[in-house]
Amino acid sequence: MIFLLILLKINWWWVGGGYVLVMIVAYFIQEKLIFKPEKLAADFKFNYEAPFKELFFDVEAGVRINALHFYREKPEGLILYFHGNTRSIKGWAKYAGDFYRYNYDVLLVDYRGFGKSTGKRSEAGMLSDVQFIYETLLKQYPENHLVLYGRSMGSGFAAKLASENNPRYLILDAPYYSFSRVVERFLPFLPVQFVLRFKLRTDRWIKKVKCPVYILHGTKDRLIPIKHSINLQQLNPERITLIRIKGGGHNNLPFFPEYHNFLRNILQY
Repeated sequence: MIFLLILLKINWWWVGGGYVLVMIVAYFIQEKLIFKPEKLAADFKFNYEAPFKELFFDVEAGVRINALHFYREKPEGLILYFHGNTRSIKGWAKYAGDFYRYNYDVLLVDYRGFGKSTGKRSEAGMLSDVQFIYETLLKQYPENHLVLYGRSMGSGFAAKLASENNPRYLILDAPYYSFSRVVERFLPFLPVQFVLRFKLRTDRWIKKVKCPVYILHGTKDRLIPIKHSINLQQLNPERITLIRIKGGGHNNLPFFPEYHNFLRNILQY
């Protein structure tokens, strides 16, 4: 009996030690799991049919943010586009046409470590980067001509920016209630509040947004279910319009005519 108790105690020590080890590993490798950047050589040349300029924002020592600026002769405003957690602006630039066609300039930015952008990633640092870019744009555009667009992971950055500034609109494409909630769904056994370094609390920030908010979400999104957007709308119902794209998944909304119809209605209003 005593032997069994000792053996049981040892097993619990092994289980507990293994669990702690998993948490430690998760803490240090989470960036590789969250961010899937495409790196571009410093001399890489972008090539698109629409007129564009390549820009760099020197935020601080060691942090340089790369961006593409698609421009019109007399734009109605500018779309500041924050993309998802993969690739780089080289590929995301194909979506600029969704806004360019309505006579808007479009600025797509790469986060730290994506494309040609440099700098060590942290939530605070990345949020500081987008605020720096926003303030730089204010030197060229009236604030009520700026529209923030956040796609998937980028929705948190767009929401934070809108909560501390006064853009014309905030448009969120397949957003999350909070990044913690997304991770908890896939890793329910981890104490996310202690392990996760990137929490991105869209739920907190969206309450403070003063401009009209439009959320576009597919009803068959398996990665970030539409429930996230439903819950977000409940936090600020007077300002948030939830647009359900019937049958839409997480990565295919631009294939639905309804998506483009809603964008047209929003941007031409």
